[in-house]
Formats: sequence, structure tokens, C-alpha cells
Amino acid sequence: MSGTEEAIRAIRDDSRFQSACMVMREEHGRTVEDIIRLTEIPAPPFGEGPRAAAYLEMLRDHGLEECRQDEVGNVMGLRRGFGNGDILVVAAHLDTVFPADTDVRVRREGTKLMAPGVGDDTRSLAVNLAFLRAMDRAGIRTRHDILFLGDVGEEGLGDLRGVRHFFETHPQRSRIRGFLTVDSPEVDRIVTGGIGSKRFRVTFRGPGGHSFAAFGLVNPVYAMADAARALAAMPVPREPVTTHCVSVISGGTSINAIPETAVMEVDLRSASAEVLGKLEADFLAAVDAAVAAENGARSGGLKVELQRVGDRPAGHTPNGAPIARLASASVAAEGYQPSFEWSSTDANVPMSFGIPALRIGSGGRGGRAHSLEEWIDVEEEESLRGMRTSLATILALAEMETSR
Repeated sequence: MSGTEEAIRAIRDDSRFQSACMVMREEHGRTVEDIIRLTEIPAPPFGEGPRAAAYLEMLRDHGLEECRQDEVGNVMGLRRGFGNGDILVVAAHLDTVFPADTDVRVRREGTKLMAPGVGDDTRSLAVNLAFLRAMDRAGIRTRHDILFLGDVGEEGLGDLRGVRHFFETHPQRSRIRGFLTVDSPEVDRIVTGGIGSKRFRVTFRGPGGHSFAAFGLVNPVYAMADAARALAAMPVPREPVTTHCVSVISGGTSINAIPETAVMEVDLRSASAEVLGKLEADFLAAVDAAVAAENGARSGGLKVELQRVGDRPAGHTPNGAPIARLASASVAAEGYQPSFEWSSTDANVPMSFGIPALRIGSGGRGGRAHSLEEWIDVEEEESLRGMRTSLATILALAEMETSR
């Protein structure tokens, strides 16, 4: 048995961990109630304020120290360790992908809860509170402090702004030994790789005019189409995984008018910062070439405006790193088959700084994330099985005091 497996076994065999698991079972109904309560507080992009306020109050009610809200809206509180050690950050994001007018009332069918955002990532917010109650009632002590974080801006154009701000400004950043984002239910999928992304809104502008009478003037759509086709033709490696997409287009005023503007939004991604940088450079060169070609073919002077709307750093926690080995051992101890995967999560930011970081799951099952049909299953046994898994990972990284 490896040292990591022994560490997980020591935690799982400890009577206090077993007591904590019993507390989570006894309070399963309360955890479900917390999921429903938080889900029904809208948290659209850049509108997380009401949910953040509610969650901050919940952190205070759970007896954490140094509870506060920072300048961008993150809320946090500290569970102090006994050893004057480092800090383990355990996060879940407050925001959802859904706009402010979305109906977020929870529908329940048996053990299933259905509502936009219920699994990504509201369940995790509630589960982190359940971890706190279980640790406190079981009398669990850890050598290192655990900072519980509810962060803003994980989704979409939020561009990881909450965690980015946290790591740029937290006064004790040098003490952070690791970062876990609890994000979505699946505990067997451990995210060790952070997919970086560059996102642009590209606006092509011309004088516009009558489609017949002004024929011969530059057409922004032609330039946009050339740039889009150039991106489509760009080869990208399968390893490291790299992708590109023209995702949103708009422009024009009438069927019989040369448009004044054409706009496209573009998403570029890669597991490699170097490859992503080259893809970005090639795309920007393609935009310049498309503008030059249109200006060379017609009159009127086409211009382009480039707005960077997203810049997520790439990063990687090696699969053999202690944090990854502990998480994998915890997953395996519950009978799951662990896998290491790549994704884009709040863990990208600490990974890019060289801080050990992972995405772990909140337990249970779910599906249809980012859709109006999003759901989770809060069936007790499978939910608790997943929660035990992630709690053991947290306690191993925070160095729980055990009887061994």
C-alpha cells in the first residue's frame, strides 16, 4: 500500500471521520434544503450579489472566522487549524450561466431536483456547508487552516474573475498550500489540467450603403467571412488538445443594404499556453489579412476593432503530484474508478501560478448542465458516498489529526 493510500485509510478508519459521515447522513435533508434555498436565489453572470450575501451569512452561522466579502464579490470564511500551518482553499462558484430573468424555482420528482444551476454549482455550495457541520460536530481537527470560498465570475464572460482577484490580492497568498474547487457532482472525474482560452469580439466597420446603388463599397460581412474561414482552416494538434470556434455572429440592418458592421465572437482553447499563444497570433493575423483583402478589393475603408472578452490561463497539476494522488486514492477507496481529466474551471488560476489545484466533485449524479433542464439526483446513499470521497480528500490535504 502506498503512502497516499495509507493516509486515506487512516482518515477513513478514524472514529471522528466516521462520526462526520454519520452527521452528513443525519443532516442529508438539511443539505437538500440548502441546495434548494441557494438555487432559488438568482445568480446570473455579474449579478451574484444576492446569493453571495445569503452565503456569507451562512458561513457566519457555521462559526467560521474572518468571514468577509471582497471587492469583486467573493465571500469567504476560515476554519482554523491547530498547527499554525498553511491554508487549504476549498471553493465553489456562486454564479450560473443563466440570465437574470430565468425561472430558477426547483421542481422535485422523487429524489431528483430540477432547476437551472442546481448542479453547476449550487449543490457544491451546500455540500461545503455540510462538510463544515460534519467536521465541527465530529470534533475533527486539521493541522492547516481551511478557507471556504464562494467565488464569483467562474462562468462564461466572468472569466474566472473571482478566483483571479482572490489570488492577486489575498494578503496570505504565500501560505496557500493547495486549492480545491468543488464543481459539479462527479467525484470520479478529477480535473488536473486547466484548459486555457482566449476569447475575442471582433467588429468589422465600413460606411454602409444601398446594396445596389452603393455596390463596390467595402462589405464588413465579406471580411468577417474571410476571417472566419481562415480560422476554420487552421490545423490544431490533438495533443495538447486545442480547439477553435466562431460562436456568435451579428450585423446588418436590411436585406437591401451593405452593412455598416459585422461582429463575430471567437473562442480559442488549448491545454498548452504556448500552443494557445500561437493560435491567437495566427487568428489575429488572419483578421488583419481579411481586412486588407477587402480594402484591396473595394473602396470605402474597412476598419476592425478587436475586444478581448476572455483570457483564461492554462495550467496543469501533474497527475503524480501529492494532491492528485491523494484525491485519486480517496476516489478509489469508495469503489469509484478515478480518472484525470482536462477542463476549464476555477482551478486554472492557481495552476497557472504553480499552486497545487484540482477540481473535485460534490457527489451524487446530475445532468443537462448549462440547460434549462439541468438536474441532480439527491438520493441519499449515492450522494453520501460522493460526499465522503471529497471530504476525505479535503481532510488529507489539510492533514487531519488521526488516532494513528
